Amino acid sequence: MELLGPREIAAFALSLLDLTNLRDDCDASAIETLCKRAQGPNGNTAAICIWPRFVAQARGILGTSNPVRIATVVNFPSGNLPVSEVVEETRKAITDGADEIDLVIPYSKFLGGDEVSVSEMVRAVRAACPDSCLKVILETGEIKDAALIRRASELAIAEGADFIKTSTGKVQVNATLEAADIMLQAIRDSRKKVGFKPAGGISTVADADLYLRLAETIMGANWLMPSTFRFGASGLLDDISAVLSGSTSPRASTGY
Repeated sequence: MELLGPREIAAFALSLLDLTNLRDDCDASAIETLCKRAQGPNGNTAAICIWPRFVAQARGILGTSNPVRIATVVNFPSGNLPVSEVVEETRKAITDGADEIDLVIPYSKFLGGDEVSVSEMVRAVRAACPDSCLKVILETGEIKDAALIRRASELAIAEGADFIKTSTGKVQVNATLEAADIMLQAIRDSRKKVGFKPAGGISTVADADLYLRLAETIMGANWLMPSTFRFGASGLLDDISAVLSGSTSPRASTGY
């Protein structure tokens, strides 16, 4: 990583990007645009991340052999739905064509001391999508406490998460390097093949580079790849494109 220049970092970040539209005003036209942007002149993003109601539309646009994967969210963003509803959400999303499920843990219950609710939720959704990539969102900006972030990471990993993810992008504090450090150490110490996804507020290539360097420091060289690392972002692609084109980098200013 230390030998890579801005353009190389930008191109690498592009390959790791879950290009996201989870805006409340997202519509069918926005999904068409998102699918096009995910397959740009500089290469493809790893995935798009969208509301469940748009999965079937996106699958129709991208087809069945497109390298851009379709991720969707369940129990999102509050984390407070019953397990049965979340399982049904998951099954429908898979039927509609989702490749990846981003699940919010019941973090409010967890903060109240209920670890079992987290384990039960992740276990049930894992069973509902056994062949799909499961990313478990901890909502670290709400959990806040380092020991609790570590514990939530351990619970998600123990129940079969393929990735652990920082945030929904819907709260005041989203991805932070401090939370990333804790989560990456939990992945390392688990000795399991689990990926990491920082999400929310990562809007520039310079931001992305900080997370990439941290991950490489903790996990070692050659760990970083789409099967182990993703960025959840909407604005990051603008800065990636600006860096790759050599134009002045704009700063995205909102949420994801």
